[in-house]
Amino acid sequence: MSDLKRPKIDIIIFLCGVLGIIVFDRLSKIFFSHLLDLNESVILIKNVLHFTLVHNSGIAFGLLKDCGFVFIIIPLILTGLLIYNVYYYRHSQQLSRTYIVAFSLILGGAIGNLIDRMVFGYVIDFIDFRIWPVFNMADSAITMGAVIILFKCIPSSKS
Repeated sequence: MSDLKRPKIDIIIFLCGVLGIIVFDRLSKIFFSHLLDLNESVILIKNVLHFTLVHNSGIAFGLLKDCGFVFIIIPLILTGLLIYNVYYYRHSQQLSRTYIVAFSLILGGAIGNLIDRMVFGYVIDFIDFRIWPVFNMADSAITMGAVIILFKCIPSSKS
């Protein structure tokens, strides 16, 4: 592939990933907000997986509730930094496609939750494993992106 086409394809992959996560997150939140009342739960697998609608005004897992604009400002700054990194490194071989996908998962999830915070003042969560705080698709995308980056950063031991 020519050196000029790769950066364009990488940007398309990145933008499609971000947009896909945002759309999937929004649709799932709309669906469960219409399906369930606040704090109502539906059992999918008894004592394993439930769908429970909660409004999270804190950060991950409900920590630091009601800290207001901090949870809007920090994601906006991090979003800017993430976009800058993808844009800055897109011409070099330092940023593999795996990183691009991971960054798109993280950014899409961050924007999905940021939309909730800006529109509602809280994040809509609904996935409930009962042994873990309730979360949503955006949280899942952020976590998957972080895990991908973590595994990419761990040096492989090839003997």
